[in-house]
Amino acid sequence: MKISYLLIVLLLSTLFCHAQESDSEILQIEKTIHLYFEGMMERDKSKLEAAFDPSARLIGYRGENFTVTDFESWAKGTAIGSPRAQELFENRILAIEIKGYTAMVKTELFWPGIYYFDYLTLIKIDEKWKIVHKTWFEEKR
Repeated sequence: MKISYLLIVLLLSTLFCHAQESDSEILQIEKTIHLYFEGMMERDKSKLEAAFDPSARLIGYRGENFTVTDFESWAKGTAIGSPRAQELFENRILAIEIKGYTAMVKTELFWPGIYYFDYLTLIKIDEKWKIVHKTWFEEKR
C-alpha cells in the first residue's frame, strides 16, 4: 500500500512540475509575441529585433502580390514613421502550441481598414523564444 501511495505522489509531482514548465514556456512565448506587437505599434526596431531571429522570413500576399521579405528589410520599413495610435488597433494571441523547442502561435491584428491573421513559428534559441517565420493573411474590412 505504501508503495502504491508513493508511486501516486511521485506521478502527481512529475505532472505538476511538467505543467509549471509548460506555463513558464507559454509566458516566455507570450513575452516574445508582445515584443512583436509593441515593436510594430511603437515602430521600435529594437523590440522587433528582440522578438525575431535575424534570419526570419515573412511570407504572404500584399493585395494580389505574393511577397517574401527578409526580417531586416521588414523591420527597417516597419520602424519608419511615428508610433501608431494604439487605441485604433487590437492585437491578440489566439493560440499557442509547443512541441519541445518549437512553437506555433496564431494571432489576430485588427487594424484600421484591415484584419491580419499571423501564423508565427518560433524556436527556442539560447534559452529565448524567437520568431523565425511569419506567414500572414490580410482581409479588408
